Amino acid sequence: MFEWAIRGTPIRLLLLLICMLAATTLRADEVAVRYTEGVSHGFLVLRTPDGKPIADGESTQVPKGDHITSHLWFKFKDGSSYDQTTVFLQRGTFRLLSDHVVQEGPSFKRRMETSIDASSGQVTVRYTDDHNQEKVTTERLKLPADLANGVLFTLLKNIKPGVPSTTVSYLAATPKPRVVTLDIVPQGQKPFSIGNHTHKALLFNIKVKIGGIAGALASFLGKQPPDTQAWVLTNEAPAFARSDGPLYAGGPVLRMELALAATWPDSGASSRNTQ
Repeated sequence: MFEWAIRGTPIRLLLLLICMLAATTLRADEVAVRYTEGVSHGFLVLRTPDGKPIADGESTQVPKGDHITSHLWFKFKDGSSYDQTTVFLQRGTFRLLSDHVVQEGPSFKRRMETSIDASSGQVTVRYTDDHNQEKVTTERLKLPADLANGVLFTLLKNIKPGVPSTTVSYLAATPKPRVVTLDIVPQGQKPFSIGNHTHKALLFNIKVKIGGIAGALASFLGKQPPDTQAWVLTNEAPAFARSDGPLYAGGPVLRMELALAATWPDSGASSRNTQ
């Protein structure tokens, strides 16, 4: 979500930012399992902020014991694709085990494949540079237990509505891998309609906190990533409803929501046969 350059930034400015930077660390919150995840299969759509559909997608989830494998993919109208497979553990708290993302096509600045092995801390990023040459970066990082890659919307369904804020970690590849924090703050219940029925969803605001000198520079140079807004149904069966934010690092704000309408090729014939 975060690409910026410090090349050409005056040394005096860098020193000033270092002096101004407070040595603070945001706490991390492992989210407790309040609602056990199970088998699911849903259909999604990606839209521009003005509502224009640009990609169709699916989301599946399959449990095996307390291990959950989720798969999210989008196919863009311009032929681009986004494919993410995540494996996580739900045992008291949610714990990421692995996350694999492939993004390619004209909708993206570059082709990128990111693999996270949370158990070993190994992160591998394959990407094409500005000269269309493939590069590979492999690092072994000390990854926090609350890493939210691929499980963010699951965590939102399990955060207690009365909690004023929750902070979790996230690994961003730009393409250099870097751990940042996400500050999640509920904004209250918001109404929406499906057909003739009105419902309410809890709105969360999710802010990226880069931290350190890089975070100070991002804020100073106007490179702070945009916030993400996410809506979650919070009744006896919590469910994702919508999000507005970047799908990938450095990407534009896009609306992700449930695809509610289906087209059946034989619907006309069926309706005539019932008359």
